[in-house]
Amino acid sequence: MGKVMFWFVAVFAASSLLLCAAAEGGKRVVVVWSEGTEPKNVYPDGIKGAIAEGLTKDLPDWEVVKGGLNDPDQGVPDDLLKRCDVLIWWGHQKHGLVKDELVAKIVKRVKEEGMGFIALHSSHYAKPNKALMATLVDDPNKAACSWGHYVADTTTTDVKVTDPKHPIAQGIQDFTCANEERYGDPYVVPKPLSVVFEGVSHMKNGQTERSQLGFTWEVGKGRMFYLQLGHESKPIFCDENIRKIMANAVKWAAPEKK
Repeated sequence: MGKVMFWFVAVFAASSLLLCAAAEGGKRVVVVWSEGTEPKNVYPDGIKGAIAEGLTKDLPDWEVVKGGLNDPDQGVPDDLLKRCDVLIWWGHQKHGLVKDELVAKIVKRVKEEGMGFIALHSSHYAKPNKALMATLVDDPNKAACSWGHYVADTTTTDVKVTDPKHPIAQGIQDFTCANEERYGDPYVVPKPLSVVFEGVSHMKNGQTERSQLGFTWEVGKGRMFYLQLGHESKPIFCDENIRKIMANAVKWAAPEKK
């Protein structure tokens, strides 16, 4: 009887240790958020669905979670935010509906705890993006997060790699993607650590315009990346080059494993 009890206790202890090790070495978590105004004929599952599809393929060791404005807790409940290593954000028409309380929690997770944050296209005006940029300056006018102009007269954009040694540019060669809307320099934000990509937009009238496309910053303990591309009228986030950029950006922005 004593031997049986000893065996049972030993097996139970070993199992507990394995479960603890598995929990500590669990998958990293990326949350992909979009507000839900994307056209269904372009993005049936929203932009979050298209990005998540690419990340699930390119980052098989990661847990990919989708969230949106109409989900409980606006798609980012406290328990998920606590586990999140990188938060990707696409917003456009409903920036004002995002609760300030949630924004404050996101800023804290990035600045004090090292969570990565990736803002896309019109998310330059998203509350979390603007709040994070504001922490880097003493004058709010230097973090207005505004572009020189916004014009929907474009057919394609040639994406140029301007910092080929940056991890976000790993495996990326210059490429062209369909694009209907261009943002023109300057982008009023704190000086970035790097401008990883620039672009040349081709207009319907035959003219072209060059602008900056991909920026990185460090905000406290966290890393940030902003990609100008991503207008919802074209399936840009189904482009294999864009998906590679997204996967690279997630890996770069993620905090080091403890």
